[in-house]
Amino acid sequence: MDATTLINSFRVDGKVAVITGAGSGIGRASALALAGAGATVVCADIHHDTATETAEEIVAAGGTAEGVRLDVSNRGDVDALAARVATERGGIHIWANIAGIMVEGPFLDAPEADLDRILAVNLKGVFFGCQAAGRIMVTQPEGGSIINASSAAADAPSPNIVSYAICKAGVVQMTKSLAIEIGKKGVRVNAVAPGFVLTGMTGRYFIRPDGTVDEEMQEAVIGPMRKHTPLRSIGEPEDIAAAVLYLASDAARFMTGQVVRPNGGVAMV
Repeated sequence: MDATTLINSFRVDGKVAVITGAGSGIGRASALALAGAGATVVCADIHHDTATETAEEIVAAGGTAEGVRLDVSNRGDVDALAARVATERGGIHIWANIAGIMVEGPFLDAPEADLDRILAVNLKGVFFGCQAAGRIMVTQPEGGSIINASSAAADAPSPNIVSYAICKAGVVQMTKSLAIEIGKKGVRVNAVAPGFVLTGMTGRYFIRPDGTVDEEMQEAVIGPMRKHTPLRSIGEPEDIAAAVLYLASDAARFMTGQVVRPNGGVAMV
Protein backbone atom coordinates (compact mmCIF):
# COMPACT_ATOMS: atom_id res chain seq x y z
CA MET A 1 0.00 0.00 0.00
CA ASP A 2 1.52 3.34 -1.04
CA ALA A 3 1.23 6.56 0.95
CA THR A 4 -1.65 7.95 -1.10
CA THR A 5 -3.66 4.77 -0.76
CA LEU A 6 -3.03 4.72 2.97
CA ILE A 7 -4.16 8.32 3.39
CA ASN A 8 -7.25 7.67 1.28
CA SER A 9 -8.16 4.74 3.52
CA PHE A 10 -9.26 7.30 6.11
CA ARG A 11 -11.95 8.52 3.69
CA VAL A 12 -15.51 7.26 4.01
CA ASP A 13 -16.87 8.37 0.65
CA GLY A 14 -20.20 6.85 -0.30
CA LYS A 15 -20.84 5.43 3.16
CA VAL A 16 -23.97 6.07 5.21
CA ALA A 17 -23.42 6.93 8.87
CA VAL A 18 -25.83 7.29 11.78
CA ILE A 19 -24.53 9.25 14.75
CA THR A 20 -26.51 9.43 17.99
CA GLY A 21 -25.97 12.42 20.24
CA ALA A 22 -25.08 14.40 17.11
CA GLY A 23 -26.61 17.62 18.37
CA SER A 24 -23.64 18.61 20.52
CA GLY A 25 -20.22 17.75 21.86
CA ILE A 26 -18.48 14.59 20.68
CA GLY A 27 -21.49 13.45 18.66
CA ARG A 28 -21.60 16.69 16.72
CA ALA A 29 -17.83 16.71 16.12
CA SER A 30 -18.02 13.10 14.93
CA ALA A 31 -20.85 13.87 12.52
CA LEU A 32 -18.89 16.79 11.06
CA ALA A 33 -15.72 14.71 10.75
CA LEU A 34 -17.44 11.83 8.97
CA ALA A 35 -19.26 14.20 6.63
CA GLY A 36 -16.01 15.97 5.88
CA ALA A 37 -14.48 12.63 4.96
CA GLY A 38 -17.29 11.90 2.50
CA ALA A 39 -20.06 10.12 4.40
CA THR A 40 -23.77 10.80 4.20
CA VAL A 41 -24.64 11.46 7.83
CA VAL A 42 -27.89 10.99 9.74
CA CYS A 43 -27.57 13.27 12.77
CA ALA A 44 -29.75 11.85 15.55
CA ASP A 45 -30.36 13.49 18.90
CA ILE A 46 -33.05 13.71 21.59
CA HIS A 47 -33.16 17.41 20.72
CA HIS A 48 -34.40 17.72 17.16
CA ASP A 49 -33.35 21.35 16.82
CA THR A 50 -29.69 20.68 17.62
CA ALA A 51 -29.63 17.60 15.39
CA THR A 52 -30.98 19.74 12.58
CA GLU A 53 -28.38 22.44 13.24
CA THR A 54 -25.58 19.91 12.88
CA ALA A 55 -27.09 18.58 9.65
CA GLU A 56 -27.52 22.09 8.28
CA GLU A 57 -23.87 22.89 8.97
CA ILE A 58 -22.85 19.78 7.03
CA VAL A 59 -25.08 20.68 4.11
CA ALA A 60 -23.81 24.26 4.10
CA ALA A 61 -20.28 22.89 3.76
CA GLY A 62 -21.30 20.84 0.73
CA GLY A 63 -22.06 17.55 2.45
CA THR A 64 -25.15 15.38 2.70
CA ALA A 65 -27.00 15.05 6.00
CA GLU A 66 -30.33 15.04 7.75
CA GLY A 67 -31.29 15.78 11.33
CA VAL A 68 -33.71 13.53 13.21
CA ARG A 69 -35.05 13.31 16.73
CA LEU A 70 -34.18 10.04 18.45
CA ASP A 71 -34.65 8.82 22.00
CA VAL A 72 -32.02 6.07 22.18
CA SER A 73 -33.73 4.57 25.23
CA ASN A 74 -36.75 3.71 23.07
CA ARG A 75 -35.98 0.45 21.31
CA GLY A 76 -38.81 0.82 18.81
CA ASP A 77 -37.64 4.26 17.74
CA VAL A 78 -34.06 3.06 17.27
CA ASP A 79 -35.16 0.09 15.18
CA ALA A 80 -37.48 2.28 13.10
CA LEU A 81 -34.73 4.79 12.35
CA ALA A 82 -32.29 2.06 11.31
CA ALA A 83 -34.87 0.42 9.03
CA ARG A 84 -35.80 3.73 7.40
CA VAL A 85 -32.22 4.83 6.82
CA ALA A 86 -31.24 1.46 5.37
CA THR A 87 -34.20 1.51 2.99
CA GLU A 88 -33.89 5.13 1.89
CA ARG A 89 -30.09 5.35 1.78
CA GLY A 90 -29.26 1.88 0.54
CA GLY A 91 -27.75 0.56 3.76
CA ILE A 92 -25.93 1.62 6.92
CA HIS A 93 -22.15 1.38 6.92
CA ILE A 94 -21.30 3.27 10.10
CA TRP A 95 -23.25 3.58 13.34
CA ALA A 96 -21.79 5.54 16.24
CA ASN A 97 -23.53 5.30 19.63
CA ILE A 98 -22.39 8.59 21.16
CA ALA A 99 -25.51 9.82 22.99
CA GLY A 100 -25.12 9.87 26.76
CA ILE A 101 -26.07 11.58 29.99
CA MET A 102 -24.40 12.12 33.36
CA VAL A 103 -25.86 11.41 36.80
CA GLU A 104 -23.77 12.28 39.85
CA GLY A 105 -23.98 11.59 43.55
CA PRO A 106 -22.56 9.48 46.38
CA PHE A 107 -22.83 5.74 45.82
CA LEU A 108 -24.60 5.03 49.12
CA ASP A 109 -27.28 7.64 48.45
CA ALA A 110 -27.91 6.98 44.76
CA PRO A 111 -31.66 6.84 44.03
CA GLU A 112 -32.92 3.92 41.98
CA ALA A 113 -34.61 6.36 39.62
CA ASP A 114 -31.27 7.95 38.75
CA LEU A 115 -29.72 4.54 38.14
CA ASP A 116 -32.61 3.53 35.89
CA ARG A 117 -32.36 6.77 33.91
CA ILE A 118 -28.66 6.53 33.15
CA LEU A 119 -28.82 2.80 32.38
CA ALA A 120 -31.64 3.48 29.92
CA VAL A 121 -29.57 5.94 27.89
CA ASN A 122 -25.91 5.04 28.40
CA LEU A 123 -26.17 1.26 28.42
CA LYS A 124 -29.49 0.15 26.96
CA GLY A 125 -29.33 2.93 24.37
CA VAL A 126 -26.00 1.59 23.14
CA PHE A 127 -27.37 -1.98 23.26
CA PHE A 128 -30.37 -1.01 21.12
CA GLY A 129 -28.17 0.87 18.66
CA CYS A 130 -25.81 -2.08 18.33
CA GLN A 131 -28.71 -4.43 17.69
CA ALA A 132 -30.43 -2.22 15.13
CA ALA A 133 -27.24 -1.47 13.20
CA GLY A 134 -25.83 -4.96 13.55
CA ARG A 135 -28.92 -6.67 12.12
CA ILE A 136 -28.61 -4.57 8.98
CA MET A 137 -24.83 -4.71 8.63
CA VAL A 138 -24.63 -8.51 8.79
CA THR A 139 -26.79 -8.68 5.65
CA GLN A 140 -24.55 -6.31 3.68
CA PRO A 141 -21.73 -7.68 1.55
CA GLU A 142 -19.54 -4.82 2.75
CA GLY A 143 -20.37 -5.34 6.44
CA GLY A 144 -20.00 -2.20 8.52
CA SER A 145 -18.49 -0.48 11.53
CA ILE A 146 -20.16 0.11 14.91
CA ILE A 147 -18.49 2.55 17.29
CA ASN A 148 -19.57 2.83 20.92
CA ALA A 149 -18.81 5.61 23.38
CA SER A 150 -17.23 4.37 26.59
CA SER A 151 -15.13 6.54 28.93
CA ALA A 152 -11.93 6.68 30.94
CA ALA A 153 -14.33 6.22 33.87
CA ALA A 154 -14.44 2.54 32.88
CA ASP A 155 -10.70 2.27 33.54
CA ALA A 156 -9.98 4.78 36.32
CA PRO A 157 -12.54 5.06 39.15
CA SER A 158 -13.70 8.47 40.33
CA PRO A 159 -16.03 9.37 43.19
CA ASN A 160 -19.70 10.22 42.73
CA ILE A 161 -20.12 8.83 39.19
CA VAL A 162 -20.55 5.13 39.91
CA SER A 163 -23.70 4.80 37.77
CA TYR A 164 -21.94 6.42 34.83
CA ALA A 165 -18.88 4.21 35.29
CA ILE A 166 -21.03 1.06 35.43
CA CYS A 167 -22.58 1.97 32.09
CA LYS A 168 -19.27 2.75 30.42
CA ALA A 169 -17.66 -0.45 31.69
CA GLY A 170 -20.66 -2.37 30.39
CA VAL A 171 -20.22 -0.74 26.98
CA VAL A 172 -16.67 -2.08 26.81
CA GLN A 173 -17.76 -5.66 27.44
CA MET A 174 -20.73 -5.28 25.11
CA THR A 175 -18.40 -4.10 22.38
CA LYS A 176 -16.10 -7.10 22.76
CA SER A 177 -18.94 -9.60 22.90
CA LEU A 178 -20.65 -8.27 19.80
CA ALA A 179 -17.35 -8.08 17.92
CA ILE A 180 -16.88 -11.82 18.42
CA GLU A 181 -20.42 -12.64 17.33
CA ILE A 182 -20.61 -10.70 14.08
CA GLY A 183 -17.00 -10.35 12.99
CA LYS A 184 -17.40 -13.26 10.58
CA LYS A 185 -19.99 -11.17 8.73
CA GLY A 186 -17.49 -8.39 8.12
CA VAL A 187 -18.85 -6.12 10.85
CA ARG A 188 -16.33 -4.43 13.13
CA VAL A 189 -17.32 -3.25 16.62
CA ASN A 190 -15.04 -0.94 18.59
CA ALA A 191 -15.27 1.67 21.32
CA VAL A 192 -13.74 5.02 22.15
CA ALA A 193 -13.06 5.86 25.79
CA PRO A 194 -12.38 9.60 26.13
CA GLY A 195 -10.84 11.31 29.10
CA PHE A 196 -11.98 14.75 30.25
CA VAL A 197 -13.28 16.60 27.19
CA LEU A 198 -14.74 20.10 27.01
CA THR A 199 -18.40 19.47 26.18
CA GLY A 200 -21.77 20.51 27.52
CA MET A 201 -21.62 17.52 29.87
CA THR A 202 -18.37 18.61 31.50
CA GLY A 203 -19.27 22.27 31.14
CA ARG A 204 -22.13 21.86 33.59
CA TYR A 205 -19.70 22.85 36.32
CA PHE A 206 -18.95 26.30 34.92
CA ILE A 207 -21.56 27.21 32.30
CA ARG A 208 -24.23 29.46 33.75
CA PRO A 209 -27.95 28.96 33.00
CA ASP A 210 -27.78 31.77 30.45
CA GLY A 211 -24.99 29.98 28.55
CA THR A 212 -22.15 32.24 29.64
CA VAL A 213 -18.97 30.83 31.15
CA ASP A 214 -17.87 31.41 34.72
CA GLU A 215 -14.17 31.69 33.93
CA GLU A 216 -13.04 31.43 37.56
CA MET A 217 -15.03 28.24 38.07
CA GLN A 218 -13.86 26.93 34.70
CA GLU A 219 -10.23 27.23 35.71
CA ALA A 220 -11.01 25.70 39.11
CA VAL A 221 -12.38 22.64 37.31
CA ILE A 222 -10.01 22.40 34.37
CA GLY A 223 -6.80 23.36 36.15
CA PRO A 224 -6.55 20.22 38.32
CA MET A 225 -7.65 18.04 35.41
CA ARG A 226 -4.91 19.45 33.22
CA LYS A 227 -2.32 19.11 35.99
CA HIS A 228 -3.00 15.42 36.50
CA THR A 229 -2.98 14.53 32.81
CA PRO A 230 0.40 13.35 31.49
CA LEU A 231 -0.01 15.56 28.41
CA ARG A 232 -1.02 18.50 30.62
CA SER A 233 -3.96 19.20 28.35
CA ILE A 234 -7.73 18.87 28.17
CA GLY A 235 -9.47 17.16 25.28
CA GLU A 236 -11.62 18.79 22.63
CA PRO A 237 -14.53 17.02 20.91
CA GLU A 238 -12.49 16.93 17.70
CA ASP A 239 -9.84 14.82 19.44
CA ILE A 240 -12.42 12.11 19.96
CA ALA A 241 -14.01 12.59 16.55
CA ALA A 242 -10.65 11.76 14.98
CA ALA A 243 -10.72 8.39 16.73
CA VAL A 244 -14.31 7.81 15.60
CA LEU A 245 -13.35 8.59 12.00
CA TYR A 246 -10.43 6.18 12.18
CA LEU A 247 -12.60 3.35 13.52
CA ALA A 248 -15.27 4.07 10.92
CA SER A 249 -12.84 4.00 8.01
CA ASP A 250 -11.01 1.25 6.17
CA ALA A 251 -7.83 2.43 7.89
CA ALA A 252 -9.13 0.39 10.85
CA ARG A 253 -10.14 -2.62 8.76
CA PHE A 254 -8.12 -4.96 11.03
CA MET A 255 -9.51 -3.49 14.26
CA THR A 256 -12.41 -5.02 16.13
CA GLY A 257 -13.31 -5.56 19.76
CA GLN A 258 -10.88 -2.81 20.73
CA VAL A 259 -11.10 0.26 22.95
CA VAL A 260 -9.31 3.35 21.64
CA ARG A 261 -8.44 5.66 24.52
CA PRO A 262 -7.95 9.33 23.54
CA ASN A 263 -7.65 10.45 27.16
CA GLY A 264 -4.41 12.39 27.46
CA GLY A 265 -2.91 9.50 29.41
CA VAL A 266 -5.14 9.57 32.49
CA ALA A 267 -5.80 5.85 32.07
CA MET A 268 -3.23 3.52 30.54
CA VAL A 269 -4.46 -0.01 30.00
